[in-house]
Amino acid sequence: MSLKILILGVNGFIGNALTTAILKETNWQVFGMDIASDKLSGNLSHPHFHFIEGDISINKEWIAYHIKKCDVALPLVAIATPSIYVKDPLRVFELDFESNLDIVRQCLKYKTRVIFPSTSEVYGMCNEPEFNEETSNLVLGPIQKERWIYSASKQLLDRVIYAYGKHQGLAFTLFRPFNWIGPKQDNVFDEKEGSSRVVSQFISNIIHKKNIHLVDGGAQRRSFTFLDDGIDCLLKIIENKNHCANGKIFNIGNPANDASIKILAETILALAKTYPKYKERAEQVKIIDVDSKDYYGSGYQDVSARIPSIKNAEEILGWSPKTDLNTALKKTLDYYLGG
Repeated sequence: MSLKILILGVNGFIGNALTTAILKETNWQVFGMDIASDKLSGNLSHPHFHFIEGDISINKEWIAYHIKKCDVALPLVAIATPSIYVKDPLRVFELDFESNLDIVRQCLKYKTRVIFPSTSEVYGMCNEPEFNEETSNLVLGPIQKERWIYSASKQLLDRVIYAYGKHQGLAFTLFRPFNWIGPKQDNVFDEKEGSSRVVSQFISNIIHKKNIHLVDGGAQRRSFTFLDDGIDCLLKIIENKNHCANGKIFNIGNPANDASIKILAETILALAKTYPKYKERAEQVKIIDVDSKDYYGSGYQDVSARIPSIKNAEEILGWSPKTDLNTALKKTLDYYLGG
């Protein structure tokens, strides 16, 4: 079956990788919008890919038209950088919640299935040993800890989508990425501290011979998931054999890749020293502790661990992650540092 897929934020970390996989592995048509196309150069000439440069808050007529004509919509546009949650929380709310709510309502209007990117952050400070999509409590910190505006925005939209599905028939699937890493995540050649997510920030520090900062000592643990594994799961969700993903929520993560941020930093630094062009730079970089208030400001708060239950994805979709952390980091470094 040939599907028509709408991807908003098609040039982003997930969007460009998903597009590449769809065009390589299926006969589906992809209609994509983003404010740039630098990560899409290999796909722009593909006959099944239709790209327009645009902004989801401006080009609303184009979006409505394509939601109407497509079978599936993936609104992947979001701010997902912790430093911005603290510095510009209203911008996060306006884009991540308000703009995406408009898109969800269009999907309801035109009876188009929506696959929405929730986040592992909706679990907040849940203290369970692993997070379950149906049973785990979603626990956020005080209002003054503005870091949680991203989580709150995503969680509220999850609840709205679920309610539209239950009460008004919206076809939906929610997926929650757990610390996906891989090529093209951020621009590591941008020297600005805090402009990237953790793996690409550490790589950027090495490139620019800057010390790696461990916020509050880097004891926080995360389950890192290689991008290719996550994309494989998304393809199964889009395919939706026997409507198995309808109305479901899926954690997409790799519990076996649970590691502290400190171990992550040490591993990346050690691996970077194996690349001849960057060996000397990596040897100049030190790993130093910084206080979260100094690094992010007083509005920041963190959690000690974030481990997903992936039983839903395993049992319903027949998916499981394959890439261990060392391999994931090596493939990421190969892309950025030249292999």
